[in-house]
Amino acid sequence: MSTESLPSRAETVIIGAGAVGCSVAYHLTELGAEDVVVVDQGPIPVTGGSSTHAPGIMFQTSPSKIQTKTAHYTSRLLKDAGVYTEVGGIELARSDARMDFLQRRVEWATSYGLPEPQLLDPAEVVDRLPLVNEDEILGGYYSPTDGQVAGTDALQWYMQTSPARFFGHTEVTDIESNGGEVQAVVTDNGRIECERCVLATNNWAYQTGQMAGIDLPITPVEHQYTVTEPLEELQGNEHTIGDATAGLEVPGDRQITEFMAQSPDRPVGRDQDNSLYFRTHGDGYGLGSYNHEPLVVDPNEMGTNSDESQASVHSFTKKHWTQATHPNRDKSPQQAFDELLPATEGKAFRVTENGIFVYTPDGMPVIGETAAIDGLWTGLAIWWTHSGGYGKILAEWIENGVPRLPSGPVDTSGIHVNRFEPHAGSPEYFTDRGGLRYQQVYSIVEPRWQPDDHRGLRVSPFYQHQQELGAEFYQRGGWEVPQWYEHNADLVSRYEDRIPEQDGWQSVNRSPIEGAEHLHTRENVSMFDMTTFSSIMVEGDDAGQFLQRICSNDMDIDVGQVRYTTLLNEGGTVLADLTVARLDETEYMVTTGGGNSPGIHGSWIENHAPETVSITVEESAKCTVGLWGPKSRLLLQRVTDAAVSNDDFPYFSCKRLYVGDVPVIALQVSYVGELGWELWAPSEYGQKLWTTLWEAGQDLDVRPMGSGALESMRLEKGFRLWGTDIDTDVTPLAAGVPFAVDLDTDFIGKDALVEAKESGVDTRVACLTLDESTDVMLGGRPVHKDGKAVGYVQAGDYGYSIEKSIAYTYLPSEYADAGTSVQIECEGTTYDATVRDEPLFDPGRDKIIR
Repeated sequence: MSTESLPSRAETVIIGAGAVGCSVAYHLTELGAEDVVVVDQGPIPVTGGSSTHAPGIMFQTSPSKIQTKTAHYTSRLLKDAGVYTEVGGIELARSDARMDFLQRRVEWATSYGLPEPQLLDPAEVVDRLPLVNEDEILGGYYSPTDGQVAGTDALQWYMQTSPARFFGHTEVTDIESNGGEVQAVVTDNGRIECERCVLATNNWAYQTGQMAGIDLPITPVEHQYTVTEPLEELQGNEHTIGDATAGLEVPGDRQITEFMAQSPDRPVGRDQDNSLYFRTHGDGYGLGSYNHEPLVVDPNEMGTNSDESQASVHSFTKKHWTQATHPNRDKSPQQAFDELLPATEGKAFRVTENGIFVYTPDGMPVIGETAAIDGLWTGLAIWWTHSGGYGKILAEWIENGVPRLPSGPVDTSGIHVNRFEPHAGSPEYFTDRGGLRYQQVYSIVEPRWQPDDHRGLRVSPFYQHQQELGAEFYQRGGWEVPQWYEHNADLVSRYEDRIPEQDGWQSVNRSPIEGAEHLHTRENVSMFDMTTFSSIMVEGDDAGQFLQRICSNDMDIDVGQVRYTTLLNEGGTVLADLTVARLDETEYMVTTGGGNSPGIHGSWIENHAPETVSITVEESAKCTVGLWGPKSRLLLQRVTDAAVSNDDFPYFSCKRLYVGDVPVIALQVSYVGELGWELWAPSEYGQKLWTTLWEAGQDLDVRPMGSGALESMRLEKGFRLWGTDIDTDVTPLAAGVPFAVDLDTDFIGKDALVEAKESGVDTRVACLTLDESTDVMLGGRPVHKDGKAVGYVQAGDYGYSIEKSIAYTYLPSEYADAGTSVQIECEGTTYDATVRDEPLFDPGRDKIIR
């Protein structure tokens, strides 16, 4: 902690001196930032946040690439610092379903580069964890580089290593901004003017966000942990209680901080079938439990430290240990531990706590610069496990404009602070969803799993029609999105010889109707609800010049033309892929995907626009029908007086027209590789738009089409999906969309892209098809060449038109050429696959241009 007085000015102020705040400070100064100040309301380093009451266990493997990568970076950083004990981690299985899940762990770890992941039989588990009851388990998953971080030691290492200045006992009371830019952080010890501020307040994130007028959907939840009295079986284990906090100010129970800083002497363990985990503390065992009902804390009532307690440690609630209160678990934590670790049965506890940490509605961190206030950054909802990695990513993003780890740029679509839908800031919503994520943390979550609560929040104007047609709704970005329609069940028999059966994990939450809708669209005409997609209106005399500055393609287009392009960051990687339609001399409509695109892409465009250009992000303002299929022109011509022949309305063009009485902006584009239009109309006209098209197309056998069919059709055509197979971790050159780049123009990211092109593209997108099987490949599963993992599945589905199972991946360039043989590992089965030229379907675009 700094001994000087609080400065009146700093370039960067970080609020929160826990694992994340210290990591950001360390990485910022490592990159050359010279004026970094960190403040915290508690004493330093034991601030009263979760960083010193957490047991520090680090299991690195996740189905998320970025979570796994940040965990591994953190473990390497802290191991080199001497504050990480690499004892390995073992996740146990007490059910067949869990053993299948552990196989997935091996596959994810292999895909994302964790060393030597392996499955163990019961005897091998007990050899490493001798107190585990072998009769209770079926096996385990072993990751040898898992371990434990000593929180207090790690915080002190960060502070001693970084030239940043740290100030404890400094409570933030306000965050000032002016003109949409951060101005100052106000504390009870003074005001600090700054150019940028980082919120690293985790448990207090909602409250600090409110100071800046931002609703951050972050839920504090209580979590139980205990440390047993000495066990005879651990007698003689080294005891270091009293060393970690010597000379430090510690609020509340010093023993909690002491025990959490002690390193284990054997692998850390998980019993996910009972939502439990465990590790040794010298001669005792630490027992952690998610196996209780969610204990959500009012985000406005987090409070501060007192002489008796740390702010984020609540009193242990015995009933949640001795009773089965988790809605999906039959056993209490006590019963499950007694069975698994008999040596702990009946033992008293030296330490107990209900420690607090946080969850977001989707369970992922909150990273990046806020849309509302320039210079206000967030590093929130992050555990010790990932704190080093996210500190590195955030520091690179702040300093250099490119979120990255040493291994390269990272995908930010799932962690971006601006990804949340408008309703996510409602405390009722995000606390319910945060509690649900807590409840699920050790659950086996099915592919395409859907929540039951807070449904029907966002519906398109077509919702009533979709209900009548038997839509199976999936929630995406808060929208109710049809995945398929029971109305189309009769099509299954029509196409049954072209719809292979799917079984096992890959078949969960799928329907053969998706395949039938795919094939029907290829042969007839379908209506697809695109209302979740967003339009961004760019207007003004300088609109074209502005778009040229931010878009990688040549934007010198005529009125009525449409152009596909990408937005790039300073590092030349893809922020977004967009379709730009020029409606008039000074008016453009930019269309982007649904879900988190309006918040992420819309805010980026707004923040980069000059005052002479007007930006309107029309989230929910327009509804859209994708009218696709070989009969789409015939149907559209029936309902409009406008000329829609290929000569009058060619591919990648646009015009204003009327569909019946409904004013529409029509784009002749197709995301499914068929002739078709996107019909954009003001939302209040939506019901009339749907009924006009529907009634006019009955004799053409017009059908509704869901998102399941869209996915398989776009993969056949090789169209990219932002956040899945194209994102901030790749350049457009690696992503196989060089046609979206014109290097004769000037745009953000051009210099980096030119440098990447000149140095050679080491990794390229590759389209694979399975040689024999029709099984669907799942994302995150490793792709092997000559026994070595060389990539992983980005997206996969069955191509009903080409009658092949498709998987997209990125491969080293030497393996990315058509004809290369590889193998995909999925659900414990190895599949032979071959790299193919893309697109697989209609490479000459004969079906689009007709």
